[in-house]
Amino acid sequence: MTDALPKTTEGRPGEVFAAFLKLGLTSFGGPIAHLGYFRDEFVTRRGWLSDGAYADLVALCQFLPGPASSQVGFAIGLMRAGPWGAAAAFAAFTLPSALLLIAFAAGAAALDGPVGQGAISGLKLVAVAIVAQAVLGMARSLCPDRERAGIAVLAVALLAALPGPVAMVGAILAGGLAGLALGRGAASDLDASLPVPITPRAGGACLAMFLALFAALPLLAGLGPVAALFDSFYRAGALVFGGGHVVLPLLEAEMVQGGRVGADAFLAGYGAAQAVPGPLFTFAAYLGAVASGLGGAVIALLAVFLPGFLLLLGALPFWDRFRRQPRAQSAMQGANAAVVGILGATLYDPVFTAGVQDMAGFALALACFVLLVSWKLPSWSVVLVGAIGGICLTLV
Repeated sequence: MTDALPKTTEGRPGEVFAAFLKLGLTSFGGPIAHLGYFRDEFVTRRGWLSDGAYADLVALCQFLPGPASSQVGFAIGLMRAGPWGAAAAFAAFTLPSALLLIAFAAGAAALDGPVGQGAISGLKLVAVAIVAQAVLGMARSLCPDRERAGIAVLAVALLAALPGPVAMVGAILAGGLAGLALGRGAASDLDASLPVPITPRAGGACLAMFLALFAALPLLAGLGPVAALFDSFYRAGALVFGGGHVVLPLLEAEMVQGGRVGADAFLAGYGAAQAVPGPLFTFAAYLGAVASGLGGAVIALLAVFLPGFLLLLGALPFWDRFRRQPRAQSAMQGANAAVVGILGATLYDPVFTAGVQDMAGFALALACFVLLVSWKLPSWSVVLVGAIGGICLTLV
């Protein structure tokens, strides 16, 4: 892929790693906050790319499946220092939170006493508040009219009739077709231009690799636990539209319904993931560690990020042409509305049903939700409130 890079890449991987490590250690607040941190660091302070190029890059990554903030960081590293710069950006931004969650997975088994169990119960209630906040925010932005709200409701109905990963894929496809029929999309603003650090030939190869893995991995999953784990996380990463929280129902279907991770451990880890900086996708490292130890954590982490990066590399050379198509925008609007419905269904089961056991627990979950939405406290502080509250409820 080296010959696909433009002459303008002039940075060093070490400089990219240092810049992104600072962000990986301090970037709390989720993907939207991460994009703000990136703009301040790489557009305003360092001048690595223009405001217009950054806006175009963000638009592309929000359009594609995958972790938008990590895709933006990966692309910035690629543009600055080539393939090694992209790898450095990914590693530096991802490893801090991944290592913290792997450590949590290793220590969670020791939390057998009332204090530990209370903390885990509190984390499960925090997950209720976090997912409810995500559903509310995404519904406001992605379902602003009655047609798209209807698509979200139909997605929930489809999941009720056909639970599991197949229903989720079907709901997203049905949402895309419904959006295409509505035809509400419009071509993007074409004034901004994005520097393309990869050739069309290399981009096409990345798209072919994405599709080949997506088709072949389910067939190879029967070869053993490693192949099955890689397949589960790869498919989850390939189908995430609309933000990091949307990976929750996909991973729940694969890991909890698949019997690899218990529902309590799943929700406790998701709550803990809110307290660490960096991308929410590192929740995959926690799940992989619970299911298969350190090796499972590495496999899960690489597999969940890989499809988003392949799609980004494949789309970069063709983005300007593609965004001229209103029909493409229409299909994505419908798919995103369906994603809101999928996340809403997950808020009920398993997040609410497994997390809220009585009225006291509901009160704590509601308090955490108000702290997030009305008081606008950072998520890590609400995690602390939830964990302490859970301990208090257990000891009383």
